[in-house]
Amino acid sequence: MLFRSRCTGCGQLRHLPKPWCPECLSKEFTWSTLSGRGEVYSYTIMHRAPATSFQHDIPYAVALVELEEGVRMISNLVGCPIEEVRIGMPVRAVYEDVTPEVTLFKFTPA
Repeated sequence: MLFRSRCTGCGQLRHLPKPWCPECLSKEFTWSTLSGRGEVYSYTIMHRAPATSFQHDIPYAVALVELEEGVRMISNLVGCPIEEVRIGMPVRAVYEDVTPEVTLFKFTPA
């Protein structure tokens, strides 16, 4: 599940989480569960690895995804040939356990 802070004063989702609401400046918030569903707003195809640990993944897609709740998030797009990635493509969040302590979210076609 994806979580984001939501202002208890005005209901605005905060992304990235900040100590105060960018809309009403309230410091009060709760955590909200997001659907994890959205669509590709923009993307790029990585042809050069930013670090050696990514070398085995080249080429891969990095997508800016607009979630149903209106929040935009960036992550890798997996489970889809890079030739099929399109703006507006429906996607959903999936999770990859990188280590026993670290889990990353990524997006896959819905």
